[in-house]
Amino acid sequence: MKLVKAELSYLACIFPSRIIVANPPIMLYTNATIITVDDSRRIIKGGAIQVEGYRIADVGKTAALQERYPDNKEYDLSGRIIIPGLISTHMHTAQTLLRGTADDPELASWLCERTWVLQGNFTEADGYAAARLSIGEMLKSGTTCFLESMFADRYGFDGLCRAVEESGIRGCLGKIVMDIANYAKDNAWAMHPGLIENRETSLLGTLKMWEKWNGAANDRIRKGIPVTMHCAEVKADRDFFASISHTPMSFCDSVGLLTPATVLVHMVHLDDSDIKRLSASGGHIAHCPTSKAKLASGICQMPDLQRAGVNIGLGTDAAIMHKSISHDPTAVPAESVLEMATINGAKALGLQDRIGSLGIGKKADFVAIDVRGIHTQPWLNPASAVVYTATGREVDVVVVDGKMLVKNAELLTMNETDVIEEAKVRSRQVFARAGLENKMTGRWPVE
Repeated sequence: MKLVKAELSYLACIFPSRIIVANPPIMLYTNATIITVDDSRRIIKGGAIQVEGYRIADVGKTAALQERYPDNKEYDLSGRIIIPGLISTHMHTAQTLLRGTADDPELASWLCERTWVLQGNFTEADGYAAARLSIGEMLKSGTTCFLESMFADRYGFDGLCRAVEESGIRGCLGKIVMDIANYAKDNAWAMHPGLIENRETSLLGTLKMWEKWNGAANDRIRKGIPVTMHCAEVKADRDFFASISHTPMSFCDSVGLLTPATVLVHMVHLDDSDIKRLSASGGHIAHCPTSKAKLASGICQMPDLQRAGVNIGLGTDAAIMHKSISHDPTAVPAESVLEMATINGAKALGLQDRIGSLGIGKKADFVAIDVRGIHTQPWLNPASAVVYTATGREVDVVVVDGKMLVKNAELLTMNETDVIEEAKVRSRQVFARAGLENKMTGRWPVE
């Protein structure tokens, strides 16, 4: 089977840590405003969460839980808003190491002249350093689970798993599977030789990694291998599908890639038949509007997809852009954005029974956002405060599997200074190996 792009990834969901440890301590988190995103979408003022081991044992008013659990250790979260841990449905951990190195070109130049060239010169140590940098950033901004969708063999998949394991984050980790080395059969968009994999390395390597990591980590790894794929990202995608008498979704359907276990990324260039077919399939979308806006690739028809009942998770942000292009300020309310960033993402990953909302029996994955600062006050609607006022820098506490990973806005499982310094060194080494060390400058002279 020929793939449209070299970007089909099979996934194994890794729930760290691989090391079997004692259950996290029992803790009662109190005095917060809690946005549960549960079935009733209730918001609890003066709320509390009782955590026992890896799971939520109780959620309710602080006074009531204090009465039920009088001997429990408490952690006061006054002035904070608690939300379910954010779930990123699209992440390239390797590219964090390349921050600021390929700004302002269109997609073909961005890929072929910079990004693929740099990534084609990665070592396994670079992949590990990039993963740690990405994970540290995600945790500090409230992301507790992410989908890595295109991890190449040369980056060292074991290192990625190790970074997930050590940090405590949840990671749905996808290795690249490819059988062609150019984009949509366009020879002008050739992949760097350092990234080209044969089918044995791609597919058999993926299965090998799945066999190694699936079922590990104290049985906190999801069974089964879903699929994620970049699709309908640029006009060239649609042109390619048309050249073989298909639309994006009819092609995916014809090769068995349009299922409830598929996460399709970007999905910008669709027609009405695509939306209808996608809706009927139960497939999911990872929406990344900032990425596509920066590369001028187009804008996903998110309101139309929502109306069709398609489940949409977030890779980046969503709220402001769609209000502007639809000329409808009600198009994507704050509550919808929170759903996409939490429970919708969980559904896309098949994890909605475990994460994505706050309720009894769910995994204890949540984030406390400090809204006491001058830039976040006053607020009346907590959902609005989180979506439109908070930036990620207000994240104060992050808990995953009942374990506190961020406290007082500081990483507890990673040495942030070491992560940054290692990333800086590795980044410069990648530039040098790629021969691009002297091209990483802006348009203005630097003395």
